[in-house]
Formats: sequence, C-alpha cells, structure tokens
Amino acid sequence: MPELPEVETTRLGLVPLIDKTVASVIIRNASLRWPIPQNLPELLQGKTLRALSRRAKYILAHFDNGVLLLHLGMSGRICLLEQNEAPQKHDHFDIVFVNGQVLRLRDPRRFGAVLWAGDNPQEHMLLKVLGPEPLEQDFTADYLYRNIRTRSVAIKIAVMDSHLVVGVGNIYASESLFRARIHPERPAKSLSKAECARLVTEIKSTLSDALAAGGSSLRDFFGADGNPGYFQQQYFVYGRANDKAGEPCRVCGAPIKMIRQGQRSTFYCGSCQGLRRV
Repeated sequence: MPELPEVETTRLGLVPLIDKTVASVIIRNASLRWPIPQNLPELLQGKTLRALSRRAKYILAHFDNGVLLLHLGMSGRICLLEQNEAPQKHDHFDIVFVNGQVLRLRDPRRFGAVLWAGDNPQEHMLLKVLGPEPLEQDFTADYLYRNIRTRSVAIKIAVMDSHLVVGVGNIYASESLFRARIHPERPAKSLSKAECARLVTEIKSTLSDALAAGGSSLRDFFGADGNPGYFQQQYFVYGRANDKAGEPCRVCGAPIKMIRQGQRSTFYCGSCQGLRRV
C-alpha cells in the first residue's frame, strides 16, 4: 500500500495542474471502496483547481466550490497524462483539464477512493478521526509517551494506528523501529520517554529520507509522472528476510528476521533491536 512518502510524492507530481480549469470528468467505473459520486461531472466542470494538500494518505484537491478527496488504496496510482493517451483496463476516473492534461486514477484492486468533501474537509468522516501528521510539530516525544501509556499492543502496531499518528505504514514502521533500536514486539506502554523521543526522531528522519528518494517502488507505485521511487535501495530491514533465512543486517551482520503482526510482515534485527523483557 502506498504510504505517506508515496502519497506526498504523488501530490507534488500533480502541482502543474494548480490554476487549471476542468473541462470534463469521466467516471468509467464508480465501484471503488466507496462509490464515486455520480454528480462529480456537474460539480467540477468549469471549476478551477486552486490548491493541492495532503492529510494522512489522502490527497485533497481544492476547487472553487469545495474539496475532492483522493486515496490510492492498496494498488492505486494517480497519473498526470495527456488527453490523447488511451485509458487502460483499470483506469476508472479522469479529470480532464482545458489545457489537455488529465488526472487519471488507475486502480487494479479498486480499494482507492474519489469522494467529495465539500467546503469543510476536516469534518469529513474519514479525516476528523485522524491523529497528527508525523512530520509536523504536534507529533512529539511527549505526545507519543502520553498516548501509549495504557496500550499493551506491540509498538509497531501502535505507530501504524492512524488515530495515534498518520502515514506510518508497514514499511516505514519497520524501518523507523530499526533506526531507533526498538524491537517491534515491545508493548507500547513499556517504552520510556527517552525511547519515545528516539522513535519520534527516527520516524521523522525515515519519512524525510523516503520523501527525498521519491518514496518506495515495490510493486505498483509510480509517481504521477511515471517515475519510480528509490527508497527501497536504502532499507535496513524491510523485505530483507523470508520464512527461511534473512539477509545480513547492514549494521551488525546478524540475519534479518521476519514475523507476522496484525496480518502484516514485520522485519527486524534481533541483535540491534534486542527485546527488553518487562
């Protein structure tokens, strides 16, 4: 699933559309995770895209009359194309602009979303329950320490909870915990304030490094311009083990290990991230 760096990379790739006016909207298949509103063509035709922002893994397209929410789901891409490029099998939604450029959602598994949020998007049901942005000032060591004091769940599961902090998905949770030298199975409430400070620092650092590399391209992700991300070349642990054996840790040489947590694969180094018993 595209995580915060991939979504932000996509948003940046769409910036050339700002101040462009919509010529038409094409809905080829409205059956995404939630149905695409059928009145979007009349809502958007003739309106100008004024800004593009991001909240968690949602891209917010700000038009004259309200905000459109876009989500990539599990395997989606938002492409910036020319109008003469023929749609492919999984191209479900287009916004065609008067200059001939097209914002196109390509989503083979159809877990993405195109939703109208009106003029108060922060009150939309999908956004108002979200925690702070990890790269902003609200996400601090004190905040994390206070909010995990009663959580017995593993720390990796905790930091992937969008009610606690947004955008830290499976890849970047594993990488951040390695950088912070914290075992992914540690109960969240067992972390000291100093460990919370280290983890917050490494979450910010990991996400910033991934943004600088254009995100991660493992299977489906490409930016809006069609270029892949390169952060996977810097992974310390993610994807570097399987059920039988792991590649050597880049720091200590011990084999990287893989476990399952919350139906997701977790990767870690048992030496660098020794599990503290509590």
